[in-house]
Amino acid sequence: MIKTGRRRRTGRRSGVPPKVVALGGGHGLAASLAALRRITGDLTAVVTVADDGGSSGRLRAEMGVLPPGDLRMALAALCGDDEWGQTWSRVVQHRFASKGDLHGHAVGNLLIVALWEQLNDEVAALEWVGRLLGAHGRVLPMSAVPLDLHAIVRGHDPDAPDAISTVRGQATVALTPGEVLEVQVEPSDPPAVPEAVQAVLDADWVVLGPGSWFSSVIPHLLVPELVEALMTTRARRVLTLNLAPQPGETDGFSPQRHLEVLARHAPKLTIDVVLADEAAVPDRDSLSEAAQRLGGTVELAPVAAPDGPRHDPELLATAYDRIFRMRGRIGPWR
Repeated sequence: MIKTGRRRRTGRRSGVPPKVVALGGGHGLAASLAALRRITGDLTAVVTVADDGGSSGRLRAEMGVLPPGDLRMALAALCGDDEWGQTWSRVVQHRFASKGDLHGHAVGNLLIVALWEQLNDEVAALEWVGRLLGAHGRVLPMSAVPLDLHAIVRGHDPDAPDAISTVRGQATVALTPGEVLEVQVEPSDPPAVPEAVQAVLDADWVVLGPGSWFSSVIPHLLVPELVEALMTTRARRVLTLNLAPQPGETDGFSPQRHLEVLARHAPKLTIDVVLADEAAVPDRDSLSEAAQRLGGTVELAPVAAPDGPRHDPELLATAYDRIFRMRGRIGPWR
């Protein structure tokens, strides 16, 4: 579909991989990256920096740094399938088990923070870690400062189902009971990392999701420079839906409601393709209508792993590759 006011998109030169930027955090972004690294060598992850729980939260509070956990998970997901990549992936994901202060800390979190202190440059430090791991792509934080996530929730208190309250902190928002109506970040006008903005502007494809909708996906739309880049980039945009609602945060959400929530937070953002697992969409017409309101179409594909509610990297890679090949290209591709 060619939208009015956009430059016609043509084919990329044979053998040149697309520039892809994936936005998100946690396990959802890791799933997307594990798939995308199989089909392009030009891949950038732009990662949320609002985590305040676990090892990341402790390091953030003690050291005043960006929370490193989602950045670490993205780097681990970009590791190759060879012995070097898989060994380093396990090492950086390893958590210490002890009765002391190291308990629960992930090795990769400590490594990232150590390099931040050595280099005093978050982006350069992540590039160093990526080179050590042999990562098949680049990892960038979405903002230059750590963010605090606030959610406006109806019925957070089960005894007051209609009461509206504010829930603070990403770790709390992710598990909140009640209905999340809106999320906000503090500071309200956070600075984007310039390299992340430029990556979005230079991309051929931008992938948003899957992941915790209110705590990993939507926060990217609350960074003004980043959402402006998402709206003005010539890249096509793919929105990848989760396989199931997340207990607490999106309990009871239909696939189309995820789209409606996203549109509420970024009403000017358009989406070209909505990717969903074919078995997770009970009402295809309603999802198609919701996608059309965002300017896009729906691509249904078997992307779930057979052994549990998670995306299979090979199946997801096949779906992304088909979308990239069949849904048009911008040109000339670099």
